[in-house]
Amino acid sequence: MITNNLLIKLKDGSPERVAEAREVLLGMRGQIGHIHELKVEVDVRSGSYDLMLIVQYESMADMEAYLVHPVHVGVSEYIAGVLQSAASFCYES
Repeated sequence: MITNNLLIKLKDGSPERVAEAREVLLGMRGQIGHIHELKVEVDVRSGSYDLMLIVQYESMADMEAYLVHPVHVGVSEYIAGVLQSAASFCYES
């Protein structure tokens, strides 16, 4: 199993914008067959990041297919428009 965690800091970290971005990310559930599991967590401490996207794949090949999937590309374009910064960490789980 491959797990990728993406930490997301939004330009506008208001509760409304965080909730909107979370819903956009969760919208990938059931739309991309290469995803084993997808979760989106909200930072409850008002830390340096607003959201954490956690996605699991059966293999690196599934992750690579996810990255170019049209639904993911559309979500990525939305996130790029509201993103201040991000950090990613991918590992075998």
